[in-house]
Amino acid sequence: MSDVKGAAELRATIVFNLGTLGAVAADRFAARVEALGLKPKHAGLLAALDAGPAASQQDLARRLGVAPSLVVALADQLQELGALERIRDPQDRRRQVLNLTPEGRALLSRCADAARSLDDELMADLSDTQRSALEQGLRLLGGQHLTH
Repeated sequence: MSDVKGAAELRATIVFNLGTLGAVAADRFAARVEALGLKPKHAGLLAALDAGPAASQQDLARRLGVAPSLVVALADQLQELGALERIRDPQDRRRQVLNLTPEGRALLSRCADAARSLDDELMADLSDTQRSALEQGLRLLGGQHLTH
């Protein structure tokens, strides 16, 4: 008898199933936001800007856990699309604050529509009870592990 676990045991794990489904969901979401001229990271930055008060690029990088240079590059691209504006902070002229524009809010709304549509597709075979349980479980796990 081998000490190596079999494929069936791997496929029975939450981690493997979440990873596999996550890859499928990420690819499909990327394709949908690409139709809007965005990448998922752009959608994440739009959502972060919408979630809190106007933030500097440094603040956003810390909040998102990414390199400041990535936020700068994404913000440059979103500014070109008219989705955000940079405003000098009157308290500190060296600091630029990022704000969503009406176009940015419209793009964020379209990203949310794409995500909800994909949710419906991915969960089409689940009953309302199963869907609710999955949503609650994922929120609980996300709250425990993604905010630390």
